[in-house]
Amino acid sequence: MIILPAIDIHEGKCVRLFRGDYATAQVVAGDPAETARSFQEQGACWLHMVDLDGAKAGKPVNRDLILRTAQSVNMSVELGGGIRDMAAVEDYLSHGIARVILGSAALENPEFVREAVKAYGRQIAVGIDALGGKAAAQGWTQQSETNYLDLARRVEDMGVQYIICTDIHKDGTQDGPNLEMLDRLNRAVGCNIIASGGVSSLLDMIDLYDLGLYGAIAGKALYAGTLDLKAAVRACHKFSGRKSKTAEAVEDELARFFRKSPLIPAVVQDADTNQVLMLAYMNQEALAETLKTGYTWFYSRSRKTLWNKGETSGNTQRVVGIAADCDDDTLLVRVRPNGPACHTGSTSCFYKEIFGESQEEKKK
Repeated sequence: MIILPAIDIHEGKCVRLFRGDYATAQVVAGDPAETARSFQEQGACWLHMVDLDGAKAGKPVNRDLILRTAQSVNMSVELGGGIRDMAAVEDYLSHGIARVILGSAALENPEFVREAVKAYGRQIAVGIDALGGKAAAQGWTQQSETNYLDLARRVEDMGVQYIICTDIHKDGTQDGPNLEMLDRLNRAVGCNIIASGGVSSLLDMIDLYDLGLYGAIAGKALYAGTLDLKAAVRACHKFSGRKSKTAEAVEDELARFFRKSPLIPAVVQDADTNQVLMLAYMNQEALAETLKTGYTWFYSRSRKTLWNKGETSGNTQRVVGIAADCDDDTLLVRVRPNGPACHTGSTSCFYKEIFGESQEEKKK
């Protein structure tokens, strides 16, 4: 299970609400970027952000501040609040947000949700905020007659894989999460469930883990000091069996390499000779497949599909190590090749000498 510290933005400030009431907004921290960095220093890999003004207005309001905050840390960021059309989805994802949360749209515009999931898959989550078992919308200012379980089943049918579930009555109270509600939801759908609202202690984290949930969001308890984030992260790692990560957890950890772009360059190097063999591109799926199979997979920009090096030629590349550069936006893939890397038959694609000693001259 993962823990996601929360930063909610209202009028440019980090605030917490009590049971979703905007009139109760209390400033709990200073600069959002500094707050995010403190969460990163305590070991958190994910950050949960909400544009509260955007949720109420139905459009992004604190976009620039949110993006500056996300870009100031090396964390994966999920964001909700005011994301009601594909333009907003594309804008946030293209600027480094790892996952966007669609809330009111799930109730009011299901076709938009389907379109977003079709285009971005696992980068789309749905937030189900409920009061008395009924889903709320418009920044919790309006309550529908739709049961939260019915809505969850509906979005699962749309292909949604992540649901952030909040019991509004518990939000900001530190009274503990609504375990019964979350358990029912987790049993009703096969989506990854992230709990929100009421988390106040390590005991709450253990209770959520016992339900088999994917993650938990912590907000007010962190700012009030009743939950130690570093201890919570360490505990989550320990009782989640960090050494036997699920495929979903692995993919989520990989998302940080694709904050700036959905494609990143992968420099392939012979692990024995240190010779650079080729340059290709990976998306998150290609990297995950490489780690899963132990052989190189890349993304073809021309064919717009994954390809496995050596699948037809037999010139496979067995991966022995992968390293990221200082900015986490380029990978060095060390391999033991079973044949030439270049389609011309050359050992390396880099055989056209422009300046300096050739590889053959170096050998002499």
